[in-house]
Amino acid sequence: MTSLHLPELSGRVSLREQVAAALRTALISGQLQPGVTYSIPTLAEQLGVSATPVREAMLDLVQQGILAAVPNKGFRVVELTDADLDALTEVRRMLEVPAVERASGALRDESIAHLRAVAEQVREAAAQGDLVGYLEGDREFHLALLAGAGNPRLVDIVDSLRTQSRLYALGDLAADGTLVTSAEEHLALLDAVARGDAGSAADLMGHHLDHVRGSWAKRDD
Repeated sequence: MTSLHLPELSGRVSLREQVAAALRTALISGQLQPGVTYSIPTLAEQLGVSATPVREAMLDLVQQGILAAVPNKGFRVVELTDADLDALTEVRRMLEVPAVERASGALRDESIAHLRAVAEQVREAAAQGDLVGYLEGDREFHLALLAGAGNPRLVDIVDSLRTQSRLYALGDLAADGTLVTSAEEHLALLDAVARGDAGSAADLMGHHLDHVRGSWAKRDD
């Protein structure tokens, strides 16, 4: 198996969490590929840890729908079909569009300021091709914005849906400039929410999700 350039692990959080984060990074960067079976002993050796935290982390990713177990061999990345991506996007639209409508005009000034700072960081990460920075900032922006609707369970569900879908094809999207366009859409969406324009916020969120879905498929929707 090709050697992976995984980040060094530290002692700040559990090994299980660190391994899971390292594997997500490998997914985002395209080092872990669908269709390839990855063994626990090999990954443990590359990370310099025992097999136990690797196994635990990979089982966590199985529960999140990112990996699938291959009996007696290891794990493989779940490859999403167009139908899978369509379904994920449809559910996100059902949840996120009404949520931003509800959040419009309801966020405090400090929340708006925080979201604007995060959106600027996301745009900078996109411009620099920093895939991990982009994904982490993008997640923080969307979940913090949705939290303004006052339903933490909705935020958790959307976070799970994002985990299943947003780890794929980021390298290609960074290369063609799509990540920068997506990052700039955050600022327009935030402006609509800040001024209490629920209709525009809903339209912008729907367009944003459709744009991302079209980018996954490398087509203009």
